[in-house]
Amino acid sequence: ADKKIILSPFDIKTLKQIYSDYTNVKPFDFLCFYAITGGIAKYIELLCNEKALTLEKILDTVFSDGSFFISEGKDILIEEFGRDYNVYFSILSLIAGSKTSRSEIESILEKSVGGYLDKLENEYKIIKRLTPAFSKKGTKNVKYVIDDNFLNFWFTFVYKNSSAIEIKNFDYVKNIAVKNFDNFIGKVLERYFKEKLAQSGDFSYIGSYWDSKGENVIDIIALNEMKKKALIAEVKLNKNRINLNILKKKSEKIRDFIKDYKIEFAAYGLEDV
Repeated sequence: ADKKIILSPFDIKTLKQIYSDYTNVKPFDFLCFYAITGGIAKYIELLCNEKALTLEKILDTVFSDGSFFISEGKDILIEEFGRDYNVYFSILSLIAGSKTSRSEIESILEKSVGGYLDKLENEYKIIKRLTPAFSKKGTKNVKYVIDDNFLNFWFTFVYKNSSAIEIKNFDYVKNIAVKNFDNFIGKVLERYFKEKLAQSGDFSYIGSYWDSKGENVIDIIALNEMKKKALIAEVKLNKNRINLNILKKKSEKIRDFIKDYKIEFAAYGLEDV
């Protein structure tokens, strides 16, 4: 082969252009659209054809009789996973539910999952292994996240409520989704800004930081190692709840790693989408 083409989802800039062809871009509704489609052309087409461009209409479309989206997670994954699909599904469901460390997953499933996690990351490319910025190679301070917006949504709201969906109690599932959506979308917002910063071309590294106890969390650390510039940012739906002085205090833990850098502190919220 002279070249390899990996078909990727639309980036957020392109996704916003498509979305704006159908409706005015309102940050929250667009973020919901991004959270569920992840830029995948088929999902975008289905929602746009249904004019499902707000959270309410998206949930009405997803959680309805005969919905393409309800079976999509299984349709994608069961054939890939084979007879061990139940174990893989259990792991992905726990990761979607914020059980992001290997030790947490193993304590709940009561079995070793190292091989499964390795396949999910390296063979199936469904999860991503995250380590804190500036951590040493081989650190055990590792978190796993589902690296696919739709599957993250599917395991959070569809798979976990499969019993209600089987008896077609769609209103019940929609109510659960609405009740928990702010917490879900808050995590998506951090991913959105990391993608946006990556597309800017200004940085050579983008990640996060947390200490060995999983505390002292810094949402975004972006570095330009050539220009010795660092961006340290916190992300919340309501930007007014971000205190930059607290963020600066938390960043003291990592100052030794970027002591020669010019540091910019930033607060990102829904209005910046």
